[in-house]
Amino acid sequence: MESIPTVAVDGAQLVYRRIGKGRPLVILNGFGATSADWDPAFIDRLTSSHELILLNNRGIGGSTDDGRPFDIAKLAADAARVIETLGIEHASVMGWSMGGFIAQALALNYADRVDKLVLLSTDPGGIEADLASPDVWSGLIDTSGTSNEQARRLLFLLFPNDVAESFYREFGEMVAAARAQLPVELLNRQSAAMDAWHRNGVASQLREISVPVLIATGTEDIVIPPSNGLKLVNAIPGAWLAQFPHGGHAFVAQYPRALADLINSFPALDSSALRPV
Repeated sequence: MESIPTVAVDGAQLVYRRIGKGRPLVILNGFGATSADWDPAFIDRLTSSHELILLNNRGIGGSTDDGRPFDIAKLAADAARVIETLGIEHASVMGWSMGGFIAQALALNYADRVDKLVLLSTDPGGIEADLASPDVWSGLIDTSGTSNEQARRLLFLLFPNDVAESFYREFGEMVAAARAQLPVELLNRQSAAMDAWHRNGVASQLREISVPVLIATGTEDIVIPPSNGLKLVNAIPGAWLAQFPHGGHAFVAQYPRALADLINSFPALDSSALRPV
């Protein structure tokens, strides 16, 4: 049986996958997600230009931990330790949703490790962030009902209704199976970490980020409103913003090839071209 590669960090063993060839790109998951949840077409297209390090956060997707509470800064420290342990001097970092919180903290707390930053469907945290409605947020963290009911509820939060219906017909059983594997106590700890991010966040520090930053969002995201993309691009010097029409929170799965092509071309651009004259 093939052994699964892990990295030991403070109180945890983190599972990761390393695929593709090219510039290193560390990929950080959102709430309740693992590296297996990324759209295969998106990942495949990224491997044409990058060596991907797909990391499962502590306590999920085979990664173990000590069961203690953690915050976003802790998850960023975990990612930094993985980069260091793998002998990678500098890496581009991409984070979706909660993974975008982690990516921002990583870029600020371990700036010498981060080459470029890609932030998908995310926000700067703190009082500056525009939050989902209480109904949407409670639906996101709701673990009641069968796994199929949870899957349907989740997909209608992640996508506009017409897209969600299509995704549920095609992938509902797969999403339900994944939901059945998720430990409720881990989801509760991730939720607490996100709540703390939305009390504190890093909005006041974003001007310190000096690497090229690409921000992308779906225009119909109800989980992290797309107005947060504008807040991020206005706060981070020289950042670029891409908005995907009719895109939900998981717009990556609606535009896998177009988004991958954008990300592949973005890190290849000369850094001097990404700064204001």
